[in-house]
Amino acid sequence: MAKAFFIMRLNDHIQYLKKIDAALNGLSDFQGTSHHDCKLGKWLYGEGATEVAMMKNHQAKEVFDSLFEPHEHFHTIGKDALSKKQAGDIEGAKAALTALYTLSSTLTKKLLDLDKME
Repeated sequence: MAKAFFIMRLNDHIQYLKKIDAALNGLSDFQGTSHHDCKLGKWLYGEGATEVAMMKNHQAKEVFDSLFEPHEHFHTIGKDALSKKQAGDIEGAKAALTALYTLSSTLTKKLLDLDKME
């Protein structure tokens, strides 16, 4: 597995967050996707488990498995933020965006942890 592999997954996540942020700031009409349909989700629910299973570090599977819940929650909050913005609840959308950044930090840390493992 290429050393930058998990950094690519991290970049997929960051690009998605930027799309949500742009939509909340009126710069795009991005509607969000399900947690299965973004690039990170396609990897998590696709070849991710096989790729992580090939790693030598036995903690990798544990870290990989711990990505699912915060990733799904991230998408739920993202959709909520977009809905609140569309409904005119700017404060609610801002609060949801703050929660998104908090979850993003969690996901980022886990992907960086995986990147450090072999």
